Amino acid sequence: MGDDPVAVRPPETAAMLVACALGIEHVALRTGSRAGASAPVTVLRTGMGPSAAERATARALGDAALRGAAVIATGFCAGLAPGMHPGDLVVAQETRDPHGSTPCVNTELLVKELVKAVPGRSVHTGPLTGSDHVVRGHERGDLLATGAIAVDMESAATLRTAVGTGERPVAAVRVVVDAPEHELVRIGTVRGGLSAFRVLRAVLPAFFEWHRSLLLPRR
Repeated sequence: MGDDPVAVRPPETAAMLVACALGIEHVALRTGSRAGASAPVTVLRTGMGPSAAERATARALGDAALRGAAVIATGFCAGLAPGMHPGDLVVAQETRDPHGSTPCVNTELLVKELVKAVPGRSVHTGPLTGSDHVVRGHERGDLLATGAIAVDMESAATLRTAVGTGERPVAAVRVVVDAPEHELVRIGTVRGGLSAFRVLRAVLPAFFEWHRSLLLPRR
């Protein structure tokens, strides 16, 4: 589930689309290092919520320049498992929502590259579930009981829409901004939010290595 690096392969010149929802996420990604990009990279701000993510992703992938593009959904998320901390990373093995699940590609490589790109940060792997609202309190436990390790509002909709527009590799990497023992009220005004922002700024090199691996010729 989600670790086959050759399950879907983009054309050798295919671009990569990195999708996030919030302005603060977009700033972090736009100001992150572009070193190592092997093909054109588009950072898309979709807007908040699954419906906005669906519309923005479908519109972006309708552009001929992004035909066949690999897609990574990223940004902040809420951790569900005890022991998670703001600034931890989540690599989804699959994304889930009421419409079903979308498997992610080459997640083992993403974990390896994130460990190098953001040393000292914990990287968690497992299912990433979608919600149409901010999850707090007892809802965390309910979602954890389904096997999910984190929740956000856009990843599942983004990846589902991406594979619905054509065969392409997809992945989701999220930075924990709050967790069961570290609930936040506003992202940008507390230490946890600032920690997550700094981590998000550092993830692009790992994304580029993931993308480069997909472009390598089959052996």
